[in-house]
Formats: sequence, structure tokens, C-alpha cells
Amino acid sequence: MNLFVYGTLQSLELMRAVAGGAIGAPFAARLVGYQVLPVAGGVVPLIKSAPGQTAQGVVFTDLTDAQAARLDSYEGAFGYKAEPVEVETANGPTRAQCYMPLPELMAGEGPWSFSVWQSDHERPAVFAVQELFSHDPIPDHDTLRSMWPMMEARAWARHRATAGPATLRHTPRDGDIKVLDRKPPLGHFFRYQRFSVRHSQFRGGQSDLLSREIFEGVDAAILLPYDPVSDRVLLVEQLRFGPVIRNDPNPWMLEPVAGIVDARETPEDAARREALEEAGITLRDLAFSGSFYPSPGASTDYFYTYVGLCDLPMNEAYLGGIAGESEDLRLHPISFLGAMDLLDTGEIATGPLFFLLYWLSRHRDRLRGLT
Repeated sequence: MNLFVYGTLQSLELMRAVAGGAIGAPFAARLVGYQVLPVAGGVVPLIKSAPGQTAQGVVFTDLTDAQAARLDSYEGAFGYKAEPVEVETANGPTRAQCYMPLPELMAGEGPWSFSVWQSDHERPAVFAVQELFSHDPIPDHDTLRSMWPMMEARAWARHRATAGPATLRHTPRDGDIKVLDRKPPLGHFFRYQRFSVRHSQFRGGQSDLLSREIFEGVDAAILLPYDPVSDRVLLVEQLRFGPVIRNDPNPWMLEPVAGIVDARETPEDAARREALEEAGITLRDLAFSGSFYPSPGASTDYFYTYVGLCDLPMNEAYLGGIAGESEDLRLHPISFLGAMDLLDTGEIATGPLFFLLYWLSRHRDRLRGLT
């Protein structure tokens, strides 16, 4: 099969991840009478009939049936169907397939730029596709659409990961860690992954081949709203299923505001969004409190934490959250010292809230001086 692509699949990295296996270098082509536009509300493009316009792209040749099936799994889930076209090339007209948008896929405004997409979105797009094709079997179109936001969130978490300081700890070298024999992941929203690993040891040499399991979560923004004028914080109460399954007699937890950092979203923007969605408050300012792995032995979860300066006019507990997302939240405005008392009694039993309250105890005078 020959395939004319005009959008993100012009990326060799992404095309290799989607098609799987070896693919030859493409050659330039153009489809006369069409233009490339962004999908409404998205970062990917579609192609649309437009007399007098020309869609620029490339042609990949001799794709196998297996590669075509993978492409259909990926493109078909998001509203595209392969149709035959004739494109112009330096060597004359060439017949090829092209993924055309179905009628329900709407175009946005303005031109779409492959170079802009490539600079900002290529790497996480490859990560997301690699996760998709690690499943066995490959999810059907409806299932993939429902799983895709979390796949993208995990992809952007991988993209966001950077090396921290290593003044005391080991500085890794090439070959220090070899992850082998990854099993197909399990899970629809979160995912569970089995794999084997071998790593360098402090005593020298390599470890035995170790079989390990990991819970693959996402990056999250964690926020403690704080009113420096009234010296009060806002705590979120909700039922948590980890304590339920652990057999905790009271699984209603007191926590900070928290939420997933979505794909293409900064942790700061996620913190501000969650403050509004969960608690109905608008933050004046954000004080970054640190970022960390809460449980690196068993989970990929990574937390970006903040104290959010705000006004808390409410005195009594009130309800919050988004009902359409099955959020059942009660919000508690409480004095800072009252919250610290709950730490001492054990009524607060969530690590991020421990951390943020102790961080606030260290920086509280400074933050109150900013008012």
C-alpha cells in the first residue's frame, strides 16, 4: 500500500511507532484541491476539499497489510477513513491511500503547521502510540477513544520527566538500567505493568534478572488553598477506594485539592483549574512547594505541589466537585492551627496533606507578609 500523509504522520518517529516495523523513507507529494486545517479544539489536522488549494505532504510506499491494519486501528478510532487519491510528485502522478475525515470531524480556524506540532507535540505523541500498541489485543475504536486521554496524560508525564540534582546519589550511565520483557499492560483508566529488569549495583557488576510489577499512574497537581489574611486552609473530604480495599473502617479522607495534569497542560494550570472545579475558588498566586514521587517503589505517580493564596469567605463546610465526573466532595475551611491539630490526632492521614501543612508551617510567616 502507498499512503499519502499530510499531518502528524509526516513524522518518521510517529509513523514508525504507528506502523510498526521498518518503513522506507517517504517522498514529497501534494494533493491538489485540498487544504490542511486543524481539527476544532485539537492540535492535529484534517484535510478538506478546497478548490484552488493544495495540501502538501509525503508518500510512504509498500506498506504491508499488517502495517495498514495498525494504521486503521489508530486513525479509525479518531474519525478518519482511508480513501484512494491521486497525488502529484516529482516523478508524476501517483495513486495512494489517504486518511480522510469522517463528516462528524469538524475543522477549526486557521492553518495547521507540521513544524509547530513537531516542536511541541511529537515526542509525547510517540509515547502515547507506543503505549497503545503495547496492548494485546489492540483496543477497539470505542475503547481506544475512552482510554486515549489517560494514555496521553501518561505520555506527557514521560515527556515532562527531567533529571534532578545528583550531588549525593548515583549519576546514571548508559547501560545502568535495562528494562526487558515488558508484558502487555492491564487496566483501562490506570494501568498495571509487569516487566523484567537488570541494573548496575553499588557493589559492582549487574543484578540478576529481576521480575517486577508497577502501577503506572500520571502526574498530578496537588494544592493546599490558604487564606493568609484569616490564616485558614481549605481541606477536601471524599471517599477513597484505596482505604476501602485496605479495609479501613473510615475511608473518608481529608486531602488537599488535587487532580491529573492533563496532556498539553502545565502543572500550574492544572492546580488553578482544580481549585476552581473542586472548590469553586480562584487563586491569587501559587507558591511552589516541591515535586516528588509519593511511592517510587510501586508507582510512577509524580506530584507537583503548591500552596495557593486565595480568599476564603466561607466559614462553614460546603459541597464541591463536578457531579458529571462522579465527584462527591465536601470542603472544610479550617484554621491553620486546627489543621495541624488534625495531623497530631491522626485524622489527617494522607501524605500530600502532611507535606503541604508542614511546608506551610515553615513558610507561613513569609506568605502572610505578602498580604
